[in-house]
Amino acid sequence: MKTLISIYNQASQRLSDASDGALPLLARLTFAAVLLHYFIASGLTKLGDGIFGFLAPSVGAYAQIFPKAMEAVTYDISQLSVFHWAVVTGGTIAEFLLPALIVVGLFTRLAALGMVGFVIVQSLTDLFGHGGIEHAGTLGAWFDKASDSLILDQRTLWVLLLLTLVFKGGGWLSADRLLNPAQSPRAA
Repeated sequence: MKTLISIYNQASQRLSDASDGALPLLARLTFAAVLLHYFIASGLTKLGDGIFGFLAPSVGAYAQIFPKAMEAVTYDISQLSVFHWAVVTGGTIAEFLLPALIVVGLFTRLAALGMVGFVIVQSLTDLFGHGGIEHAGTLGAWFDKASDSLILDQRTLWVLLLLTLVFKGGGWLSADRLLNPAQSPRAA
């Protein structure tokens, strides 16, 4: 029995050693496979016309981010403030930039932390701005038999995935490792 426990402990230690590089790499690949296209597609809906469309977001961008304010001004963005423009423009840029940084593993911790904030703001906007709080299926509940609610179930998993990158960094094959070549493979 002691031999089996020793083999188990050795295997566990090898997995723990490998997890510092492998787990964040797998988290980045999972992000790319599951969420990258979602955020890119969402960001594309916010772009205005022309090459600098990110500086003049679409009316839909304002409606997505500030639904109640847009309704109050009958969807006339000229009646909104510079604050509204700054938030919509910053959010649009973040929706492209942060996922790209995560996928290449550059400034991974900071980008993932930014995405955690983005997902929280997105969720609060969906719940309170778009009225999702009034629909039990949208909000969902933890510790129930259903695992498909948009906010509490899905977005909690998104945040967990992102927090893995906040705590562990970019892992193997990340641009972060190029910034600090003296970094040991275990610490990557």
